[in-house]
Amino acid sequence: MRPVIALLVGALLGLQPVWYLWLAPPTVVPPGFAAAAMSLPLLPVVVLLLRRRPSAGFWAGLAALFYFSHGVMEAWASPDVRALALAEAILAVLLVVASSWAGLKARIAARNAAQPAPDGAER
Repeated sequence: MRPVIALLVGALLGLQPVWYLWLAPPTVVPPGFAAAAMSLPLLPVVVLLLRRRPSAGFWAGLAALFYFSHGVMEAWASPDVRALALAEAILAVLLVVASSWAGLKARIAARNAAQPAPDGAER
């Protein structure tokens, strides 16, 4: 699952400069500052992924919650960047699911192992 997490982190990280430097640069703050500030939450995750740390998935899911919140807020407040904001929110949801997948799979396997076999059949 680590390649999927790395791909989604890369997609979210790549979306920030495309959004803030090219497609919809902000008018209040310098575009470079906005792109750098929005990329900061993912930089520790990139370092953890490069070091092949098992905690990278957890931190990626945690950072994705920030991007999900930002994407939903921008989609609601700024109709001109709604498509970019929804793309950010969707990538964030996919990242949360990907980072949680191993735990979800283990929980389902434990639940299935704890259930008795139907009709006295042996598993």
